[in-house]
Amino acid sequence: MKFEWRKKEKKLYLPKGKVNIIEVPIHKFIMIEGKGNPNNQEFADKVAVLYSLAYGIRMMPKKGITPEGYFEYTVYPLEGIWDLTESAKELDYLNKDELVYQIMIRQPDFVDEKVFLTAMEQVEKKKPSKYLSDVKFITIEDGLSVQMMHVGSYDDEAETFKLMNDFIKENNLERVEMTHREIYLSDARKVEKSKLKTVLRYRVKRK
Repeated sequence: MKFEWRKKEKKLYLPKGKVNIIEVPIHKFIMIEGKGNPNNQEFADKVAVLYSLAYGIRMMPKKGITPEGYFEYTVYPLEGIWDLTESAKELDYLNKDELVYQIMIRQPDFVDEKVFLTAMEQVEKKKPSKYLSDVKFITIEDGLSVQMMHVGSYDDEAETFKLMNDFIKENNLERVEMTHREIYLSDARKVEKSKLKTVLRYRVKRK
């Protein structure tokens, strides 16, 4: 039976329509870093590299390679950790050209450095990209976090962030860092802006 993250990990990826606290365990990711406007071609090319690797790993058994512990699964959604350059933090508006990001796709537990490097070799042969060598295999543990489902345009996320910030204050919590994570459940190329679904998440600690 195929592992479906939408069904098996709803607390992580499909929070109900209100702010909630969650403990996020350690996860494995393929990740690439960057700076600049996410509407530009560089960002799109980096996303494409991640998906090439993610689907390359999932399809390995069809190419005669079955990693130890492999199981059928649905590829995880794209995620991003977002920050701003130091100079942009002084501005009273968002300059998207000054965004700093780490975009990533979570990997199943059976994926290790060897599986990752094998996928890198296969993608290099089949679909080379100048950004491929920038991709890293990492682990991240977000730990205690506050999250909420945002429905609508990315440009309207401030409304959801306000609800999250109010929740943090009311529950004696504080943010660990000013970066935040976004998990993209919709394909922005196919879904109209008003219906986009994005999980927004902050790492927090108790005061």
